[in-house]
Order: sequence, then C-alpha cells, then structure tokens
Amino acid sequence: MIEYKSPEQIRRMRRAGLVVADIHDALREQIEVGMTTADLDAVALEVLESAGAVSNFYGYYGYPGQICTSVNEVIVHGIPGERVLEPGDLVSLDCGAVVDGWHGDAAFSVVLPGGDPEVRATRERLSEATRGAMWAGIAAMARGKRVNDIGAAIDDYVSDLPEDGRPDIVRDYVGHGIGTAMHQEPDVLNYRARGRSPRLKNGMVLCIEPMLTAGDQANTVLADEWTVITRDGSDAAHWEHMVAKHSGGIWVLTAKDGGAEGLAPFGVTPVPLS
Repeated sequence: MIEYKSPEQIRRMRRAGLVVADIHDALREQIEVGMTTADLDAVALEVLESAGAVSNFYGYYGYPGQICTSVNEVIVHGIPGERVLEPGDLVSLDCGAVVDGWHGDAAFSVVLPGGDPEVRATRERLSEATRGAMWAGIAAMARGKRVNDIGAAIDDYVSDLPEDGRPDIVRDYVGHGIGTAMHQEPDVLNYRARGRSPRLKNGMVLCIEPMLTAGDQANTVLADEWTVITRDGSDAAHWEHMVAKHSGGIWVLTAKDGGAEGLAPFGVTPVPLS
C-alpha cells in the first residue's frame, strides 16, 4: 500500500533530504580525475557521520557501499571500489540517508574535465538531457492527476529532443515511493504506459529518477549482482530527486531551494511546508 505522509512527516523527510543534498555538494566539490570510486564513498560517509545519519544503501540486500558510483557504461548500482576516474568520465552518483527513521534518496551525474572534447561534449549533452527529463517529470507531479503522468512527461521530453543523438530511456529501472523505507509503492515509470495508475494525492513522496543511455537501453547485471551496464557499452546518465505532494503544491525535498531553479522553466513554483 502507498504510505501517505502527514505534513510533519514530510518535514522530517526534508531533514533526510537535506543530508543527501549535503552529500551531493561535497561530492561535486571534491570529485576529480585520479580519485577512485571508493574515495567518493568515503566523502559521502564523512557527511553522513557528521550529520548523525546513516546510509540507506549500505547493507541493503548486502550492498557494500554507502553510495552508488556508476561510471560511463554503468547505468546504476555501481559499487564503489578501485576504479580510477579518468579525464572526461561521466559519473552518476546515487546517494541516500536515513534520519530518525525517514529516508532520503537522490542522484546526479557529472562529467569530469579533460579527455576527448567531442566525447566530453556528448556526455554532457546526455547528462543534461537526463536532468531535464527529471525536471519535466517533477513538474508533471505538480500538474498531473495520476502517477503515470510523470512517466508520460519524461517520455515526451525525451521524444522532443533532436532525433540525431536522441538518448534511449532505460525501462528496467524506475522511480518509487519512499518514506519509512527506501523503496515503497508506487512504481514511478520513466516512460509512457497504458492503463490506470494511482492518483497523485497529498501526502505522497516519490523518487523521480530517469536513466538515459546514449545507445540502446538494453542492459545486463554483472557477476557482482549489482552493477548494471549497457549491453552495447554506450554511456548512461542518472538524475533523481525526492518530491513531496501536499495541500499547497509540491516540494523537492532533496533540493536545497526546494526545486525552484529546476522547475522555473516549466512554470512551476515549489511550495515548502513552514
């Protein structure tokens, strides 16, 4: 069943969301060529510990990292380790936190400086397309009537991109509800689908997280049973925010400005709970 949150519970989730935002800030500031993905994991752990929070990823079905570090052809669930970041790498960082029993979850992608300029530019376009698709989906949460309106908006956003180089939408991994557990009902698709889906109601908190690939979205899971890569070796990007719907509108709990900057191009103004 869907877990609907009271205004006070949404405020508590905001605290977890802000810890995730702090992790993102620290990673953006410190990530550089020559680091390992394990180094990035250590950055996240330091932020978690300083906030008195814990990772909701670590130990989840045996997952060994504090965050997910997915590089280039890795779509999602890349395990932090000894992989060294190279010039021009596309790195997707999925991070979570639990504060007083409430979960936060968000992801972003970044392209490192250097490397082949054309490759880097292509990767930056892929990341920007994925980021834009995410905000289109978030805007649809404000305006739509049903959960599947989010996926339709993401699909439309991607379909409207120039045909030459248009990315593919990963269908095997989707967004989700979140609250007292990291993954809850309902599933939040990243593509248009037929059939009825739950109504968007006050008290819903959803993670909206499109994953796009430069080539075909077909994927496979490596022997570690976590790392998901594109079968054709093409690049992938991943962006995610945790969004609450309440009586006044929507509020992006993992964005420090509540989503104001990202939603502005879509004509949506987020409304925080005081």
